[in-house]
Amino acid sequence: MGTLTGRAAVVTGAGVGVGRGIAGALAREGADVLVAEIDAAAGADTATWLTETWGVRAQFVRTDVTEQHQVEAMVDAAVSEYGRLDILVNNAWRGTGYARLEKTAPEVMSAGFDMAVMAAFWAMQRAYPALAEHGTGRVVNLASLNGVNAHMYSVAYNAAKEALRALTRTAAREWAPKQVCCNVICPGARSAAYQRMADANPEMAASIDAANPMGRVGDPLDDIGPVVAFLAGDGARYLTGNTLFVDGGAHINGVQWAPQVD
Repeated sequence: MGTLTGRAAVVTGAGVGVGRGIAGALAREGADVLVAEIDAAAGADTATWLTETWGVRAQFVRTDVTEQHQVEAMVDAAVSEYGRLDILVNNAWRGTGYARLEKTAPEVMSAGFDMAVMAAFWAMQRAYPALAEHGTGRVVNLASLNGVNAHMYSVAYNAAKEALRALTRTAAREWAPKQVCCNVICPGARSAAYQRMADANPEMAASIDAANPMGRVGDPLDDIGPVVAFLAGDGARYLTGNTLFVDGGAHINGVQWAPQVD
């Protein structure tokens, strides 16, 4: 019996990286998990992994979170499959690359807000009745130290993730009477996006690793996922509206961030 046995979760972008790690940590604590992922092969593989490793019910639903009807169908599928929805993790992100602010196209900004803000907004709206039903509702939204520290050349990502933090805090205040807790984590993890950055900027990646107080960038399953599992459980039932930096202390003095751009 884990701390989340009998509860049901939706994790967006759960096919790879941080999302997969979070899904695994929730399943390890006994939660049934709906894997929402745009990559069908990755999503199906994660669902199989969750079931075979931890024996939970896991369902894959192909989801493009920039499409409102697909987000709503994702939530409905979880409620239909599990009979409840206790945990919503908005993690999905599609990279937009790096560019100077003055060279960032308007459509790139719009895409960033669709992916980070509108996707979470639609999911939270649709999920609210189920989240409020049992007094166990938890929303965990993934933001980024990039936004908090205004890192260079990722304005769409930065701005969208900071808007997501405001959305989360607003929900935390409005939904507190229903005992729905809404929090943000800013992870420092070896995600798929991080690996792409590291491949393109190996010297910068090495400096980030070296500058981390713990000397490493976190593992999605064993460093990031357990914090989400904590936020999803009864131990965090009086914790809402917060941003937790799950980054080995990297936020304390900041990290070197200067990718090469034209």
